[in-house]
Amino acid sequence: MTAAVRQGDPALLDTDLARRLLAADIPARLAFVAPDGTPRVLPINFLWTGEEVVMAGFRPSAKTRALRARPAVALTIDTAGPPPEVLLVRGRAEITEVDGVVPEYETMMRRGMPADQADAYLGELRRRGTPMERIIVRPEWVGVLDFQTRFPAAMPDFLTEAP
Repeated sequence: MTAAVRQGDPALLDTDLARRLLAADIPARLAFVAPDGTPRVLPINFLWTGEEVVMAGFRPSAKTRALRARPAVALTIDTAGPPPEVLLVRGRAEITEVDGVVPEYETMMRRGMPADQADAYLGELRRRGTPMERIIVRPEWVGVLDFQTRFPAAMPDFLTEAP
């Protein structure tokens, strides 16, 4: 199915590669434009809901001020390989202010640290009433690269041909 679906089609989210990367406990890289017009890329924890990539941050933040001003973003979720596996997502960031802990953030933290550490960390955030921001991106453009069946478009032919 992967080869039949063109790069850019959100149906690529249904590929094994995309599902695996969206479920992985690895950070995404969020690319956006800062207020000064320069590009930024930040590693950020995420959770895939089946419709949205959910991220979170503490408010107020320079990151969400920039996202509100210029909501067009790109995300990359990838492995080092070999061969590398890459999921590319483009969309628009939407931010909601949350009083307390963003529920998806709790899930992200619990999958990435031992239970006792997560309990202590999240308990302290709640005790302090730390305000957060929930950031979502609904994929509008999706690409996958597995360097076995899908390669970057500009890759030389001799590198993608079978011996």
